[in-house]
Amino acid sequence: MSPSHEGLSLVVFAYNEEESVPHVLPEILAWLRARAHPWELVFVDDGSTDRTLALAREVVGDDARCRVFSLGANRGIGGALKAGVTSATLPWVTFLPCDGQIPVGELDVLLAAAERTGADVVFSVYRDRDDGMLRKVLSAGVRGLIRAVHGVTMRSDGPYLFRRALFNARELAPDSFFLNFEFPIRALRRGVSQTVETIECVPRQRGVSKSARFKVVARVARELVDLRLRLARE
Repeated sequence: MSPSHEGLSLVVFAYNEEESVPHVLPEILAWLRARAHPWELVFVDDGSTDRTLALAREVVGDDARCRVFSLGANRGIGGALKAGVTSATLPWVTFLPCDGQIPVGELDVLLAAAERTGADVVFSVYRDRDDGMLRKVLSAGVRGLIRAVHGVTMRSDGPYLFRRALFNARELAPDSFFLNFEFPIRALRRGVSQTVETIECVPRQRGVSKSARFKVVARVARELVDLRLRLARE
């Protein structure tokens, strides 16, 4: 069956996004509430030190289809995503950061692709994202490392839609952003039916990015080797 009929869990994660939550989260909720099929929202506060958690609770109110909780300490995107998927209950899952850079309507592209192709995972790449030369160099470097270490070509920039049963939080060790490399690598190695769609990504309107710079590549290289060793042991 399709995501529309089986039901969709949307994991939204945020770290110190008090400027964005009052604007972005209502748009996400409006998109969900317009759906004719089952849905739930899982909002994960990744240990924010500002009013992110309190503002998210205000926006959600008493809607029983929404859960809002904090990890207590900053674990990273991977940790937030694992906690959100573990808390999810519906058969299909996707996710968004609460920074407003990916319009929630772009998730319709992923859902339509799953309906059309029957794929169990729908990855996304960005159309004409202008993050400057530095991020392009970092991205190319990471993709090259993935090909060199794991022998797969990964096309995955943004959120992905997947069957929840494919996501095993116990085998996904990273709490960092590397989780968004590890899950696609594992899916590609296992031959899971997948497709890739192009979505829009817009400039951040509020708050500041928490992403790192060149040191990310060195860390990713270490984690790619670590993943290779873990896969060998498995």
